[in-house]
Amino acid sequence: MIPALLLLLIALLMACLALFIVFRVLRNPTTSRVLNRLAQGQPQPAARVGGLLWLDRAFLQAGLPRPSERLRLWLGLWLGAMLLAGLAGGWMAVLACLLLLPPLCLKLYLSWRYHRQVRRMVEQLPPLLDHAVRSLKAGRTLADAVLNAIDASSDPLKTALGRVSRNVQLGVSLPEAVQDVAELYEREEFRLFALGLKVNQRYGGNASELLENLITLIREREQGARQLKAMTGETRFTAMVLAVLPLLVLVYFMLTNPAYLPKMWSDASGQHLLLTALAMQVIGCFTLWRMVRSV
Repeated sequence: MIPALLLLLIALLMACLALFIVFRVLRNPTTSRVLNRLAQGQPQPAARVGGLLWLDRAFLQAGLPRPSERLRLWLGLWLGAMLLAGLAGGWMAVLACLLLLPPLCLKLYLSWRYHRQVRRMVEQLPPLLDHAVRSLKAGRTLADAVLNAIDASSDPLKTALGRVSRNVQLGVSLPEAVQDVAELYEREEFRLFALGLKVNQRYGGNASELLENLITLIREREQGARQLKAMTGETRFTAMVLAVLPLLVLVYFMLTNPAYLPKMWSDASGQHLLLTALAMQVIGCFTLWRMVRSV
């Protein structure tokens, strides 16, 4: 009885949170939306990430359009699906299928898109810097060389660094504009780029030599990352097998004896065993992930 009440309380809290978010979005006036559109090119400090801004930030990092305009529709569909699942299959179905699965899938998809996007951007950064070095040697200023290199680059780096061009046109200095992109995508290569521009702006020096050294550093970091990935391939494959093996055993039981797990779930001790196994699987996957990340 107590677990059922706890699940009901969690579902009600999530429903109230969804209604609160919808209410906040509905109260957002048109002028605020217009101001938000006008401020899209301005650097956003990291301290402002809160409320719904984290979702916009995650979509922006993944190279997807902002979800704020359709947020009411998606929240309404999600809430309606939770209510239907609660009426049809009980609150356990709401917790397992609708309350946890969609956010988890969305998080995994955004994370996959973000890492793929950033990896391609880092691969395109040395050619962009090389183009800027050639422009500097042709007599251009540092800002003109970087902006010209951004225009000559290809997606996704061109789209991501388009924020730099817009910010510079709005009066933001080039180092601050690049720092904004570095804080958005949270990559050391962009932070080193912004740091080099700041040092050159404050103390002067040979900008072409600075960019050439940065190109060498980025390529050496990329080569080291590839070597580390090749050296830890066996460890990562072992972790993947150990994480997937219990799920394969579960599928095998469902195919060979479909009535086994439902009967086990109908018993109180069986429920405790299954929930304990699920908790151990989650803890094990998290531990393996941390071990692989620490190598």
